[in-house]
Amino acid sequence: MDATRRPIVVVLHGAERPPRMTTIEQKSTVRYTTSHHLAEALPGADVLLVWDLRSTALAHVWPAANALRWVHAAAAGVGHLAIPELIDSDVVLTNARGIFDEPVAEYVLTVMLAFAKDLPTTMRLQQRRTWQKRETERLAGSSALIIGTGPIGRAIGRKLRAVGVAVSGAGQAARESDPDFDSVVALTDLRAALPKHDHIVVALPLSPATTGLIDAHALRAMRPTARLVTIGRRGLIVTSDLLDALDSGTIAGAAIEVFADEPLSPSSPLWDMPNVLISPHMSGDVKGWRDELVRLFADNLDRYIGKEPLLNVVDKRLYRR
Repeated sequence: MDATRRPIVVVLHGAERPPRMTTIEQKSTVRYTTSHHLAEALPGADVLLVWDLRSTALAHVWPAANALRWVHAAAAGVGHLAIPELIDSDVVLTNARGIFDEPVAEYVLTVMLAFAKDLPTTMRLQQRRTWQKRETERLAGSSALIIGTGPIGRAIGRKLRAVGVAVSGAGQAARESDPDFDSVVALTDLRAALPKHDHIVVALPLSPATTGLIDAHALRAMRPTARLVTIGRRGLIVTSDLLDALDSGTIAGAAIEVFADEPLSPSSPLWDMPNVLISPHMSGDVKGWRDELVRLFADNLDRYIGKEPLLNVVDKRLYRR
């Protein structure tokens, strides 16, 4: 980029634009656009801020990105942007890693406690004005396997260990010593690790290597008393296999935060399953999260203008097919 001119930033948004963009607008030339007009906005642009996390438009208009040097995703996951043209290019890809770690970890702890204390049944009984005492479970003393040892997986591990859960991880490489996990198994050995745990938490990014990771074989390897919590990207779990496992009692229950097709169809049988907790992809959406995303991008824009290393650079090699 010519140091004498302001960078051109394209903001790809949906129904709403990112808030409080004044600082960014003062430092760059900002072009706001939606998916339908992305091809018109990209020529000559240096930076693309992807605020519309459901958009797949970039794959269709990549030839128009004739000057692009940096793409930033306002999310932790970048699977929707991992098109071959971007992955194989010199364009830097960054994400919003760190913004959602603690909120998502709180969500995981919440749903695990809800299952252990049978809160869904308590709420159903309350609606019926029914007084029915029951025995519930202790969360302390149970074990959890966190599939995904990135920042979100680590935040989950710390939260669970704080309440007495024995926490293991599953990541790219096995190791016995880790600050946030009792041990880490390699993803290649995942099937052997699944039967050893009461709770399975899926916190992986979506990549060619992880697509369909939790399928019928993986679900059958889990304990019949195990509960699955998924906050990873859609595509990690084979939905039809999960439905079968929940319906047949192969596993005891599931808390599902992300779905292959969103919003979840009203006709989905998942809505009526008593052993399922559904959250509409909102575990990280705490008050102020949009402002935090904008501040992170603004910080990185300063780095870009100053020719300093960018924060949260994604290793694009993980997404090569």
